[in-house]
Amino acid sequence: MIYGYIRVSSDKQTVENQRFEITNFCEREGIKIDDWIEETISGTKNYDKRKLGKILKKIRKEDLIICSELSRLGRSLFMIMDILNICMSKEARVWTIKDNYRLGDDIQSKVLAFAFGLSAEIERNLISQRTTEALKRKKEEGVILGRPKGSSNPKNFKLYGKEEKIKELLHQHISKTKIAKILHVNRLTLAKYITKHDIH
Repeated sequence: MIYGYIRVSSDKQTVENQRFEITNFCEREGIKIDDWIEETISGTKNYDKRKLGKILKKIRKEDLIICSELSRLGRSLFMIMDILNICMSKEARVWTIKDNYRLGDDIQSKVLAFAFGLSAEIERNLISQRTTEALKRKKEEGVILGRPKGSSNPKNFKLYGKEEKIKELLHQHISKTKIAKILHVNRLTLAKYITKHDIH
């Protein structure tokens, strides 16, 4: 299967330019697109939440994805490497027109596949390491991580001790939305608190 992949990040951007580039390229190379995939979605959105993710699940050996440039696949290097690594592991090909990338079954592609896979693993480890270090630093600074102990204690709730104030505002026929704003809480939080404490 040969896929023509087109992605734009907003409705204002036209897909026609990308389709024109891919069509012209295929005519020059004597290639016929079997399936066009078009989507209007940000490249920052993970590929498994895009139509591209469906292609990556079903591509097979020798299948080819053609797109105008690598940035159409994703907006971050990490994501692009991950996508290309999936294609390499399935022995599928990815060609781009502007970047002139040809990722296939040759030795260069296999070296790139190894590099992509290694880079992705290193990046994941770095993210994990940075997260661990950040949590450790916060702990050392005295920041309480997670749910504070005794969070079920009513004194820890923003509305604790404000029952009379809420009752007074309700008697003044002030809406719950306005009361929530006055007390700097979410309307839903206020409504739950009123029900729980039977405030009239």
